[in-house]
Amino acid sequence: MLHKILGWFSNDLAIDLGTANTLVFIKGKGIVCNEPSVVAIRRDNKKLIAVGSEAKKMLGKTPYDIVAIKPLKDGVIADFDATEVMLKYFISKVHNRRSFVSPRIIIGVPSGITQVEQRAVKDAAQSAGAREVYLVIEPMAAAIGVGLPVGEPSGNMIVDVGGGTTDIAVISLDGVVYSKAVRVGGDKMDEAIIAYIKRRYNLMIGDRTAEHIKIEIGSAFNTGSNDQRVMEIKGRDLISGIPKAITINEAEIREAITEPVNIILETIKVILENTPPELAADIVDKGIVLAGGGALLRGLDLLIREATGLPVIVAEDPLTAIVRGVGKMLDELDLLKRVAINL
Repeated sequence: MLHKILGWFSNDLAIDLGTANTLVFIKGKGIVCNEPSVVAIRRDNKKLIAVGSEAKKMLGKTPYDIVAIKPLKDGVIADFDATEVMLKYFISKVHNRRSFVSPRIIIGVPSGITQVEQRAVKDAAQSAGAREVYLVIEPMAAAIGVGLPVGEPSGNMIVDVGGGTTDIAVISLDGVVYSKAVRVGGDKMDEAIIAYIKRRYNLMIGDRTAEHIKIEIGSAFNTGSNDQRVMEIKGRDLISGIPKAITINEAEIREAITEPVNIILETIKVILENTPPELAADIVDKGIVLAGGGALLRGLDLLIREATGLPVIVAEDPLTAIVRGVGKMLDELDLLKRVAINL
Protein backbone atom coordinates (compact mmCIF):
# COMPACT_ATOMS: atom_id res chain seq x y z
CA MET A 1 0.00 0.00 0.00
CA LEU A 2 2.86 2.35 0.88
CA HIS A 3 4.43 1.69 -2.56
CA LYS A 4 1.13 2.62 -4.24
CA ILE A 5 0.92 5.88 -2.28
CA LEU A 6 4.57 6.70 -3.04
CA GLY A 7 3.88 5.97 -6.72
CA TRP A 8 1.24 8.72 -6.83
CA PHE A 9 3.78 11.34 -5.73
CA SER A 10 6.83 10.37 -7.81
CA ASN A 11 7.62 10.77 -11.48
CA ASP A 12 8.62 7.22 -12.37
CA LEU A 13 11.31 6.88 -15.04
CA ALA A 14 12.28 4.33 -17.66
CA ILE A 15 15.89 4.45 -18.90
CA ASP A 16 17.64 2.89 -21.87
CA LEU A 17 21.20 3.00 -20.54
CA GLY A 18 22.98 2.46 -23.84
CA THR A 19 26.66 2.35 -24.78
CA ALA A 20 26.12 5.11 -27.36
CA ASN A 21 23.06 7.01 -26.07
CA THR A 22 21.02 7.25 -22.87
CA LEU A 23 17.28 7.81 -23.31
CA VAL A 24 14.87 8.69 -20.51
CA PHE A 25 11.09 8.19 -20.56
CA ILE A 26 8.81 9.81 -17.97
CA LYS A 27 5.41 8.31 -17.18
CA GLY A 28 2.73 10.47 -18.80
CA LYS A 29 5.22 12.60 -20.79
CA GLY A 30 7.08 10.19 -23.06
CA ILE A 31 10.75 10.49 -24.07
CA VAL A 32 12.18 13.59 -22.42
CA CYS A 33 15.91 13.01 -22.85
CA ASN A 34 18.03 11.47 -25.61
CA GLU A 35 21.72 12.27 -25.20
CA PRO A 36 25.07 10.55 -25.83
CA SER A 37 26.42 8.40 -22.96
CA VAL A 38 29.51 10.56 -22.47
CA VAL A 39 30.92 12.31 -19.39
CA ALA A 40 33.68 14.94 -19.22
CA ILE A 41 35.48 15.31 -15.88
CA ARG A 42 38.66 16.90 -14.49
CA ARG A 43 41.49 14.41 -13.98
CA ASP A 44 42.71 15.81 -10.65
CA ASN A 45 39.54 16.33 -8.55
CA LYS A 46 37.01 14.32 -10.66
CA LYS A 47 34.83 17.43 -10.90
CA LEU A 48 32.07 17.17 -13.53
CA ILE A 49 32.56 19.41 -16.58
CA ALA A 50 29.84 18.22 -18.97
CA VAL A 51 27.47 15.32 -19.68
CA GLY A 52 25.72 14.13 -22.84
CA SER A 53 25.82 16.21 -26.03
CA GLU A 54 28.18 18.81 -24.57
CA ALA A 55 30.62 16.11 -23.42
CA LYS A 56 30.48 14.30 -26.79
CA LYS A 57 31.69 17.44 -28.55
CA MET A 58 34.82 17.20 -26.36
CA LEU A 59 35.73 13.59 -27.33
CA GLY A 60 39.29 13.56 -28.64
CA LYS A 61 39.61 17.33 -28.20
CA THR A 62 40.31 17.80 -24.49
CA PRO A 63 43.45 19.29 -22.87
CA TYR A 64 45.46 17.09 -20.50
CA ASP A 65 43.58 18.08 -17.31
CA ILE A 66 40.12 17.17 -18.71
CA VAL A 67 39.05 13.70 -19.86
CA ALA A 68 35.92 12.85 -21.87
CA ILE A 69 34.92 9.21 -21.39
CA LYS A 70 32.20 6.76 -22.36
CA PRO A 71 31.38 5.09 -19.01
CA LEU A 72 29.66 2.11 -20.68
CA LYS A 73 31.50 -0.38 -22.85
CA ASP A 74 29.93 -3.32 -24.69
CA GLY A 75 26.57 -2.54 -23.09
CA VAL A 76 27.77 -2.73 -19.47
CA ILE A 77 29.33 -0.39 -16.91
CA ALA A 78 33.07 0.06 -17.43
CA ASP A 79 33.46 3.07 -15.13
CA PHE A 80 31.12 2.88 -12.14
CA ASP A 81 31.74 6.40 -10.76
CA ALA A 82 31.26 8.07 -14.15
CA THR A 83 28.05 6.06 -14.76
CA GLU A 84 26.69 7.13 -11.38
CA VAL A 85 27.49 10.79 -12.15
CA MET A 86 25.84 10.48 -15.56
CA LEU A 87 22.69 8.84 -14.16
CA LYS A 88 22.43 11.46 -11.41
CA TYR A 89 22.67 14.19 -14.03
CA PHE A 90 19.97 12.71 -16.28
CA ILE A 91 17.63 11.89 -13.36
CA SER A 92 17.95 15.38 -11.83
CA LYS A 93 17.52 16.93 -15.29
CA VAL A 94 14.19 15.24 -16.00
CA HIS A 95 12.74 14.45 -12.57
CA ASN A 96 10.18 16.90 -11.25
CA ARG A 97 11.95 18.82 -8.49
CA ARG A 98 8.59 19.48 -6.79
CA SER A 99 8.31 15.75 -6.22
CA PHE A 100 9.65 14.84 -2.78
CA VAL A 101 9.58 11.09 -3.42
CA SER A 102 12.44 9.28 -5.21
CA PRO A 103 11.42 7.75 -8.54
CA ARG A 104 10.89 4.11 -9.42
CA ILE A 105 13.26 3.37 -12.31
CA ILE A 106 13.15 0.64 -14.97
CA ILE A 107 16.40 0.12 -16.92
CA GLY A 108 17.02 -1.87 -20.10
CA VAL A 109 20.15 -4.07 -19.94
CA PRO A 110 21.79 -6.53 -22.41
CA SER A 111 20.57 -10.15 -22.22
CA GLY A 112 24.12 -11.46 -21.67
CA ILE A 113 24.65 -9.35 -18.53
CA THR A 114 26.22 -11.13 -15.56
CA GLN A 115 24.90 -10.92 -11.98
CA VAL A 116 27.84 -8.71 -11.01
CA GLU A 117 27.03 -6.35 -13.89
CA GLN A 118 23.32 -6.38 -12.92
CA ARG A 119 24.26 -5.39 -9.39
CA ALA A 120 26.49 -2.57 -10.70
CA VAL A 121 23.62 -1.10 -12.75
CA LYS A 122 21.21 -1.38 -9.81
CA ASP A 123 23.69 0.18 -7.36
CA ALA A 124 24.44 3.05 -9.75
CA ALA A 125 20.71 3.81 -10.15
CA GLN A 126 20.10 3.65 -6.38
CA SER A 127 23.10 5.90 -5.68
CA ALA A 128 21.67 8.31 -8.26
CA GLY A 129 18.41 8.54 -6.28
CA ALA A 130 16.12 5.67 -7.31
CA ARG A 131 13.52 4.31 -4.86
CA GLU A 132 13.08 0.99 -6.65
CA VAL A 133 15.09 -0.39 -9.57
CA TYR A 134 13.87 -2.97 -12.07
CA LEU A 135 16.03 -4.41 -14.86
CA VAL A 136 14.54 -5.69 -18.12
CA ILE A 137 16.60 -7.32 -20.88
CA GLU A 138 16.85 -5.13 -23.95
CA PRO A 139 15.42 -7.52 -26.60
CA MET A 140 12.26 -7.97 -24.48
CA ALA A 141 11.98 -4.19 -23.99
CA ALA A 142 12.56 -3.58 -27.72
CA ALA A 143 9.93 -6.20 -28.68
CA ILE A 144 7.37 -4.51 -26.40
CA GLY A 145 8.44 -1.08 -27.70
CA VAL A 146 7.86 -1.99 -31.36
CA GLY A 147 4.46 -3.53 -30.55
CA LEU A 148 5.17 -7.26 -30.96
CA PRO A 149 2.56 -9.51 -29.26
CA VAL A 150 5.04 -10.88 -26.69
CA GLY A 151 2.30 -12.33 -24.46
CA GLU A 152 0.84 -14.62 -27.15
CA PRO A 153 1.87 -18.27 -27.66
CA SER A 154 3.70 -17.49 -30.91
CA GLY A 155 7.30 -16.83 -31.88
CA ASN A 156 8.58 -13.25 -32.15
CA MET A 157 12.18 -12.72 -33.23
CA ILE A 158 13.88 -9.41 -32.45
CA VAL A 159 17.39 -8.29 -33.38
CA ASP A 160 18.52 -5.26 -31.36
CA VAL A 161 21.72 -3.81 -32.83
CA GLY A 162 23.05 -1.28 -30.29
CA GLY A 163 26.29 0.64 -29.89
CA GLY A 164 28.07 -1.94 -27.75
CA THR A 165 26.07 -5.15 -28.17
CA THR A 166 23.74 -6.94 -30.56
CA ASP A 167 20.99 -8.72 -28.67
CA ILE A 168 18.93 -11.34 -30.47
CA ALA A 169 16.00 -13.18 -28.91
CA VAL A 170 13.00 -15.36 -29.73
CA ILE A 171 10.13 -14.38 -27.43
CA SER A 172 6.86 -16.18 -26.61
CA LEU A 173 4.37 -15.97 -23.68
CA ASP A 174 6.18 -13.03 -22.00
CA GLY A 175 9.40 -15.03 -21.85
CA VAL A 176 12.63 -15.47 -23.76
CA VAL A 177 12.76 -18.91 -25.39
CA TYR A 178 16.30 -18.50 -26.71
CA SER A 179 18.62 -15.50 -26.77
CA LYS A 180 22.20 -14.61 -27.49
CA ALA A 181 24.12 -11.37 -27.08
CA VAL A 182 27.37 -10.60 -28.85
CA ARG A 183 29.55 -7.65 -27.91
CA VAL A 184 29.51 -6.34 -31.45
CA GLY A 185 27.56 -3.26 -32.52
CA GLY A 186 27.97 0.25 -33.85
CA ASP A 187 31.18 0.88 -31.86
CA LYS A 188 32.93 -2.17 -33.37
CA MET A 189 31.93 -0.91 -36.85
CA ASP A 190 33.51 2.47 -36.02
CA GLU A 191 36.70 0.70 -34.86
CA ALA A 192 36.75 -1.34 -38.08
CA ILE A 193 36.48 1.85 -40.17
CA ILE A 194 39.37 3.47 -38.23
CA ALA A 195 41.55 0.34 -38.73
CA TYR A 196 40.70 0.11 -42.46
CA ILE A 197 41.56 3.76 -43.20
CA LYS A 198 44.75 3.49 -41.15
CA ARG A 199 45.80 0.33 -43.02
CA ARG A 200 44.83 1.46 -46.52
CA TYR A 201 45.61 5.18 -46.46
CA ASN A 202 48.07 5.58 -43.54
CA LEU A 203 45.58 8.10 -42.17
CA MET A 204 44.59 8.34 -38.51
CA ILE A 205 41.01 9.44 -37.83
CA GLY A 206 39.07 9.77 -34.57
CA ASP A 207 36.00 7.96 -33.24
CA ARG A 208 33.62 10.81 -34.07
CA THR A 209 34.84 10.95 -37.69
CA ALA A 210 34.42 7.16 -38.03
CA GLU A 211 30.86 7.35 -36.68
CA HIS A 212 30.06 10.18 -39.12
CA ILE A 213 31.43 8.10 -42.04
CA LYS A 214 29.28 5.10 -40.98
CA ILE A 215 26.11 7.21 -40.79
CA GLU A 216 26.72 9.09 -44.05
CA ILE A 217 27.99 6.41 -46.45
CA GLY A 218 28.01 3.13 -44.50
CA SER A 219 26.10 0.16 -45.94
CA ALA A 220 25.94 -3.60 -45.37
CA PHE A 221 24.66 -4.75 -48.77
CA ASN A 222 25.58 -3.94 -52.36
CA THR A 223 22.37 -3.14 -54.21
CA GLY A 224 24.31 -2.96 -57.48
CA SER A 225 23.31 0.64 -58.13
CA ASN A 226 25.87 2.93 -59.71
CA ASP A 227 25.30 5.86 -57.37
CA GLN A 228 28.06 4.94 -54.93
CA ARG A 229 28.27 7.75 -52.41
CA VAL A 230 31.62 9.38 -51.68
CA MET A 231 32.86 11.50 -48.80
CA GLU A 232 35.88 13.66 -48.01
CA ILE A 233 37.47 12.90 -44.65
CA LYS A 234 40.29 14.60 -42.77
CA GLY A 235 42.87 13.11 -40.43
CA ARG A 236 46.59 12.90 -39.64
CA ASP A 237 48.99 11.30 -42.09
CA LEU A 238 50.91 8.61 -40.19
CA ILE A 239 54.04 8.94 -42.35
CA SER A 240 54.48 12.73 -42.54
CA GLY A 241 52.54 13.56 -39.36
CA ILE A 242 50.77 16.36 -41.26
CA PRO A 243 46.94 16.67 -41.43
CA LYS A 244 45.47 15.79 -44.83
CA ALA A 245 42.16 15.06 -46.57
CA ILE A 246 41.20 12.04 -48.70
CA THR A 247 38.06 10.89 -50.49
CA ILE A 248 36.51 7.50 -49.72
CA ASN A 249 33.49 5.70 -51.18
CA GLU A 250 30.63 3.50 -50.00
CA ALA A 251 32.17 0.24 -51.30
CA GLU A 252 35.30 0.78 -49.18
CA ILE A 253 33.28 1.34 -46.01
CA ARG A 254 31.15 -1.73 -46.76
CA GLU A 255 34.39 -3.73 -47.03
CA ALA A 256 35.68 -2.18 -43.79
CA ILE A 257 32.67 -3.24 -41.70
CA THR A 258 32.32 -6.73 -43.21
CA GLU A 259 33.67 -8.53 -40.12
CA PRO A 260 31.32 -7.04 -37.46
CA VAL A 261 28.33 -7.34 -39.81
CA ASN A 262 29.15 -11.01 -40.48
CA ILE A 263 29.36 -11.73 -36.72
CA ILE A 264 25.81 -10.33 -36.34
CA LEU A 265 24.66 -12.45 -39.30
CA GLU A 266 26.21 -15.65 -37.89
CA THR A 267 24.59 -15.02 -34.49
CA ILE A 268 21.16 -14.68 -36.14
CA LYS A 269 21.75 -18.06 -37.85
CA VAL A 270 22.70 -19.66 -34.49
CA ILE A 271 19.46 -18.38 -32.94
CA LEU A 272 17.40 -19.73 -35.86
CA GLU A 273 19.11 -23.14 -35.59
CA ASN A 274 18.20 -23.34 -31.88
CA THR A 275 14.59 -22.15 -32.18
CA PRO A 276 11.92 -24.84 -31.53
CA PRO A 277 10.17 -25.90 -34.80
CA GLU A 278 6.72 -24.52 -33.89
CA LEU A 279 8.16 -21.10 -33.11
CA ALA A 280 10.36 -21.24 -36.22
CA ALA A 281 7.18 -21.67 -38.26
CA ASP A 282 5.82 -18.43 -36.73
CA ILE A 283 9.04 -16.58 -37.61
CA VAL A 284 8.68 -17.71 -41.26
CA ASP A 285 5.28 -15.95 -41.29
CA LYS A 286 6.11 -12.89 -39.17
CA GLY A 287 9.77 -12.40 -40.06
CA ILE A 288 12.62 -10.84 -38.09
CA VAL A 289 12.26 -7.36 -36.57
CA LEU A 290 15.33 -5.08 -36.45
CA ALA A 291 15.64 -2.47 -33.68
CA GLY A 292 18.41 -0.33 -32.19
CA GLY A 293 20.57 2.31 -33.88
CA GLY A 294 22.39 -0.32 -35.96
CA ALA A 295 19.11 -1.15 -37.72
CA LEU A 296 19.55 2.17 -39.55
CA LEU A 297 22.67 0.86 -41.35
CA ARG A 298 21.70 0.86 -45.01
CA GLY A 299 21.10 -2.56 -46.52
CA LEU A 300 21.37 -4.52 -43.24
CA ASP A 301 17.77 -5.76 -43.64
CA LEU A 302 18.47 -6.79 -47.25
CA LEU A 303 21.62 -8.68 -46.22
CA ILE A 304 19.79 -10.62 -43.47
CA ARG A 305 16.89 -11.35 -45.85
CA GLU A 306 19.27 -12.75 -48.48
CA ALA A 307 21.19 -14.84 -45.92
CA THR A 308 18.13 -16.33 -44.18
CA GLY A 309 15.35 -16.20 -46.78
CA LEU A 310 13.04 -14.71 -44.11
CA PRO A 311 11.12 -11.43 -44.19
CA VAL A 312 13.01 -8.67 -42.32
CA ILE A 313 11.25 -5.59 -40.97
CA VAL A 314 13.04 -2.48 -39.67
CA ALA A 315 11.07 -1.15 -36.69
CA GLU A 316 9.61 2.32 -36.84
CA ASP A 317 12.04 4.67 -35.05
CA PRO A 318 14.40 1.80 -34.06
CA LEU A 319 16.61 4.07 -31.90
CA THR A 320 13.85 4.55 -29.31
CA ALA A 321 12.41 0.99 -29.33
CA ILE A 322 13.94 -0.04 -25.97
CA VAL A 323 13.02 3.11 -24.06
CA ARG A 324 9.46 2.98 -25.44
CA GLY A 325 9.25 -0.64 -24.27
CA VAL A 326 10.44 0.05 -20.73
CA GLY A 327 8.23 3.16 -20.76
CA LYS A 328 5.13 1.04 -21.44
CA MET A 329 5.95 -1.05 -18.38
CA LEU A 330 5.59 2.00 -16.11
CA ASP A 331 1.85 1.77 -16.80
CA GLU A 332 1.68 -2.04 -16.86
CA LEU A 333 3.24 -3.18 -13.59
CA ASP A 334 1.86 -6.73 -14.01
CA LEU A 335 3.77 -7.04 -17.29
CA LEU A 336 6.88 -5.56 -15.60
CA LYS A 337 6.79 -8.18 -12.83
CA ARG A 338 6.50 -10.96 -15.45
CA VAL A 339 9.45 -9.82 -17.58
CA ALA A 340 11.83 -8.13 -15.08
CA ILE A 341 15.08 -9.86 -14.09
CA ASN A 342 14.92 -11.35 -10.59
CA LEU A 343 17.74 -9.69 -8.67
